[in-house]
Amino acid sequence: MAGEDRRQVVLDRRRFLALTGSAAAGVLASGCGLATRRTLVAEPRRRFARVHVSADRVIRTVVGLRPFRPSGFVVRADKLDAHTIIHNYGHGGGGMTMSWGTAHLAVEQALETGERTCAVIGCGGVGLATARLLQRRGFAVTIYAKDLPPDTTSNISGAQWAPAESYDPARRTPAFAAQFERAARLSHREYQNLPGDTYGIRWIENYVVSDTPPAGPQGSSQNIADLYPDAHDLRPGDHPFPGRYVRRFTTMLIEPPIYLAALMRDFLLAGGKLIVRELVDLRAVAMLAEPVVINCTGLGARQLFGDDELMPIKGQLSVLLPQPEIDYITLSDELYMFPRRDGILLGGTHERGVWTLEPNLDAQARVVAGHQRFFERMR
Repeated sequence: MAGEDRRQVVLDRRRFLALTGSAAAGVLASGCGLATRRTLVAEPRRRFARVHVSADRVIRTVVGLRPFRPSGFVVRADKLDAHTIIHNYGHGGGGMTMSWGTAHLAVEQALETGERTCAVIGCGGVGLATARLLQRRGFAVTIYAKDLPPDTTSNISGAQWAPAESYDPARRTPAFAAQFERAARLSHREYQNLPGDTYGIRWIENYVVSDTPPAGPQGSSQNIADLYPDAHDLRPGDHPFPGRYVRRFTTMLIEPPIYLAALMRDFLLAGGKLIVRELVDLRAVAMLAEPVVINCTGLGARQLFGDDELMPIKGQLSVLLPQPEIDYITLSDELYMFPRRDGILLGGTHERGVWTLEPNLDAQARVVAGHQRFFERMR
């Protein structure tokens, strides 16, 4: 599979918008390539509740920094004194989406060492998924982290299963495209074991709304379009949204406050150890007792392991009062709406190279006003 010549299957966030005619969220604020089906499909009539958007319904605005590498995420083994260091970081806005898949790749490398004791650095979505897969393969695992849920970057993500924003297309290589596809498929399969209240995951309809025809890669065995088997375009009279073109697909929505707490519980029940400690330099890493160390520090790998290619992409979410009746996601004009139990998430910001965690008030006003116009125009 890795040796096959395959097409580019992953796009950065803005490229995805061009393919679908809209915005897709990652996560922190979470997009995918969809199969193009030009036949318009008549949908059964259903009721779409309208999201009530106004500035006085905003209950909080949260900011997170996506750990982005233009050449793509890293899954690679290195040596540090007597330790094997396996890197698993740099997922951009796709960390929650790709976490189980890249964890599989990292655990495969850990198994090659012959050891069965492992440290995981980091306690976000990637770190917890990696720790759980290690436990399932018979490892004794200790997590070292300076921050625990609910104070991780993963807690400030949208998030739904939607691979995107993993690298700049100009930097892609066939090898990385193959690695990305395998990780995406592995992650998609793992998440299918989790829907339900326990993990805060559910299947949900997405509606990509645009005034221009959507376009996307043709589905084939060489890309991940088949993971969206119901993707199709709707006829103008079969939806209430204010756009000429609408594409519908179904994927999984992940609620981080529930999901991350559940993974933490599973890790501890399986005998995992958790040590709250910041590892400030490589000397601290080299002093760990575990012979295998998996680095899931995200943006922290820039300083800890000297990866200067890592950069932040600042994402911001404004959260409205909850509306339990909203049972769909919208993506339009670089704006996206996710309905969760803890509120209605409004997003649409991607500030590359910005390190501040302070909310951008101008961006907040733009996102709220844009969604207000969108939902006021719903039929």
